[in-house]
Amino acid sequence: MCASLKAILSQVADDFEIIIVNDGSQDRTREIADRLTHEDHRIRAVHHDRNLGYGAAIWSGINACQKEYIFFTDGDNQFDVSQLTLLLPFISKYDAVIGFRLNRQDNWVRKMNAWAWNELVRWMFGLKVRDIDCAFKFFHRKVFEKMELELSGAMISTEMLVKIIKNGYRLHEIGVLHSPRLAGKQTGANFWVILGAFKELFRFHKKMKERKKHSFL
Repeated sequence: MCASLKAILSQVADDFEIIIVNDGSQDRTREIADRLTHEDHRIRAVHHDRNLGYGAAIWSGINACQKEYIFFTDGDNQFDVSQLTLLLPFISKYDAVIGFRLNRQDNWVRKMNAWAWNELVRWMFGLKVRDIDCAFKFFHRKVFEKMELELSGAMISTEMLVKIIKNGYRLHEIGVLHSPRLAGKQTGANFWVILGAFKELFRFHKKMKERKKHSFL
């Protein structure tokens, strides 16, 4: 992943950084990430001593970023990061450019869960986004300057997009290709992960309704 990112970023940017977020991994992730940082000063690693959740990992990465633009993706190589060039032409016109999977390469259970989740979230928040949790997103740094992300789990993309739109920023979607996962184990279909996501969903929905009512009053 780091090699692929360096290759494409060297072509499109004079100055860049790569942030690796290790969310309490129990394998050799810390060791490998630290070795990569020693080999290239443009790579930095953020380590969580214990697993804090997907949202916490994303937020740690965003907080660590120092450049004008922020791009994030998962570390499982299910996206060819050279597709970043598809998003680049639109970042001058929009505040956020996000991908949607054209050919999602997951099993039917994950696809069904994702469809149901997207339909529910779109209905609850009026969020007109095709693929809410697609981990291929590109932002102007300014969209996060006054944003406080509160969720630490799988709801992070929903919260992020709801608040970006609520704050009046412009968003554009681009289709990107998705590849099968060749290594590691996905946790998104885990019962406890799903249960945690639903708990976050209803808590966040309640908070947003209360804030809207308070603002109206």
